Amino acid sequence: MNFSRFMKRCMTSVTILVVPHTKSQPLKVRLPIAGLLACMAFAVIGAAYTIIAGVRTAEYYVMKSKLSYFSREFNELKLTIGSLKETNNELSRLVELKSKNNILKTAEFGDSGSIDIEAIKREMKETLESVAEIKKYISEQKNVLLATPSGWPIHGQISSHFGMRHHPVTGVSKFHTGLDIRASMGTDVKATADGIVSFSGWTSGSGHIVVIEHGHGLSTAYAHNKENFVKVGQTIKKGEKIAASGSSGISTGPHLHYEVWKNGKQVDPHQFLKDG
Repeated sequence: MNFSRFMKRCMTSVTILVVPHTKSQPLKVRLPIAGLLACMAFAVIGAAYTIIAGVRTAEYYVMKSKLSYFSREFNELKLTIGSLKETNNELSRLVELKSKNNILKTAEFGDSGSIDIEAIKREMKETLESVAEIKKYISEQKNVLLATPSGWPIHGQISSHFGMRHHPVTGVSKFHTGLDIRASMGTDVKATADGIVSFSGWTSGSGHIVVIEHGHGLSTAYAHNKENFVKVGQTIKKGEKIAASGSSGISTGPHLHYEVWKNGKQVDPHQFLKDG
């Protein structure tokens, strides 16, 4: 078949008859075969395009949903990382913690190579819980430290130690419950730890005496003062002046009788002097 005969057949007209379901006259459409084939081709292409567009639209909404999910997840991670970073900065000079970078380095990866967000979140949660425990421990230890007497309550020299001795006035052998520190009359007496004054007044044996409760079962007593400067219920800081040394009560000369109590019992104050 030569080209001219092929073109002649393609240009051969066909008649398409459209019959309405009314009394209207039928519609006759006369098209060449080539035109009919072109219309059919365009219809197929249009249908294919519509199907592809529909699939891509569905994929778009799926991807949009996933993007929204990952956006929320990463926002949560950003907040968590920020919180962890602040905590790391706060505690880095005190303890060695697992930082954000270490968390990301040890995070699990899926088969696709993408970061396992849930694994990171679990790791961060465990780290933050650990940090909270460390902060609680440090806070508790700080409170214990502040409550523990340390250093000398007065500048002077020890004239009588903790333990059995002959009483300087009565001469009777008796257990000495504190330290006697010789000092000039009127020398400043200072608190050896933070606390609250539980007693400030006069007793016949100890003269003017101040007792401070420090918490955690610890308290201190400062006796034979010339004058007390604090009142019951007053909050005291370590190093604050609470009295002036003297020789009140049963005493042979100016000095400070210093006691440390732990869980209701007197203990040797020597162990607390060196920590000041």
